Amino acid sequence: MPASRLAVCAAALALFLPAAVAAQALASPGSTATLNTATTRAAFDAWAAGQASVFDLLAEDVVWTVAGTSPVSGTYRSRADFMERAVAPISSRLATPIVPQVEAVIAQGDDVVVLWQGTATTRSGAPYANRYAWRMTFAEGAIVQVTAFLDTWALDAMMRSETRATRTAP
Repeated sequence: MPASRLAVCAAALALFLPAAVAAQALASPGSTATLNTATTRAAFDAWAAGQASVFDLLAEDVVWTVAGTSPVSGTYRSRADFMERAVAPISSRLATPIVPQVEAVIAQGDDVVVLWQGTATTRSGAPYANRYAWRMTFAEGAIVQVTAFLDTWALDAMMRSETRATRTAP
């Protein structure tokens, strides 16, 4: 692993993990997969605790694809574009942030698949729940590519319902 990447990964881990866990991830055989797994788990744990977000790990030039036919499905070619055109429209319809619960993290080298479910409350007070499978590729400690699979029908129903609720609110 190049020294610059090791430094970036160590710094990222230091934000999320106790020092002993970070040192073990960096020292173990097959450390790329181990490090990426630890980084992913730590980022999701911080997100669930309301301290940070997995989106903080995105490279500025990330390529993020949302599979399916939801209002936010498509390919985004930068962090800013993804946050503005995909994350913001979803977040604007929620009264609470999505709280993730990780079911599994599977890594091979720079590729990580995380299976998780998320829950939130919409602005109208309705519950929102979805299940996700994200395939992420890491480079130099940052996420550079993601393909996100989710229940796009549930997302679409929530977005349509909340758009109507916003229009009819006093």
